[in-house]
Amino acid sequence: MSDEQIFDQKDNHPVNIKRWVRFGISLLIVIVILLLVFSSMFIVKEGEYKVVRQFGEVIRIENDPGLKFRIPLLHSVTTLPNKKMVYDVTEKEINTLDKKRMIIDNYAVWEIIDPTLMITNAKTEINAESRMGEFIFSVIRSELGTMNYDEIINDEGSTRGDLNQRVTQRVNELLARDNYGIQVDDVRIKRTDLPDENEQSVFRRMISERESKAQEYLSQGEAEKNRIIAQADRDVKEMLSKAKAKAAQIRAEGEQEAAKLYNEAFKKDTAFYQLYRTLESYKKTINGDTTIILPSDSPYTNSLLGYTE
Repeated sequence: MSDEQIFDQKDNHPVNIKRWVRFGISLLIVIVILLLVFSSMFIVKEGEYKVVRQFGEVIRIENDPGLKFRIPLLHSVTTLPNKKMVYDVTEKEINTLDKKRMIIDNYAVWEIIDPTLMITNAKTEINAESRMGEFIFSVIRSELGTMNYDEIINDEGSTRGDLNQRVTQRVNELLARDNYGIQVDDVRIKRTDLPDENEQSVFRRMISERESKAQEYLSQGEAEKNRIIAQADRDVKEMLSKAKAKAAQIRAEGEQEAAKLYNEAFKKDTAFYQLYRTLESYKKTINGDTTIILPSDSPYTNSLLGYTE
């Protein structure tokens, strides 16, 4: 084997190493490029805002669903909700117009309408909710402070009217004034309670008022019952009086007609009429235990013995 062949065999190994190094560098470059490409993409979903920042400053807001791009390492992306949300306001105590204390528990439905303003002035979603809760409590305290306790807890005859609408409108005015970029769609009072130390006394007063009202209803019912009974008695008496008068009239007419018939019968056969009248009197004066002593010339005796004049 010559010296040239030996040199080629010795140089073969260094040549293979260089090729692998070049392949590794190329592969690393491809991976870095792929990472940069993938890190430059982000997806905007339905119901969310994507906030693109450069060194902490908002440069654009993406809210259309789809695939979006940014400059890797230079731009950062955060997410804000783009939908209606429910905020449960912390319950607090207020004083009514008649100086009674009560605890108000309410909630609000709200949404972000300008993410840039919200980030600029409220910084975070939590801070925005906190400021909104303060405005809601302030407005509700002001509104309910002009009403008596009974008006608040009793919807019937209450002057609350469109309280929820008034509170919502006023809170939105305060949020717009301070440019918080959020909007309240609805504010609702879900519960009104008394402080524990006042609850039992108020319950006792309410029970007393209900018992008084019940007694009033019972008295009215008893008076109405007596009125109906008295009216029914008067109607019955009037009906009986009319019936008796009608019966007396009918009886008189019957007796008059009977007398007329008797007279006509008497005129036709005097002897038969006298016999009939005598027999009728027997029916009224004689029964099974009757003992009769009659003179011999009595009409009864003559009839019984069959004598005729």
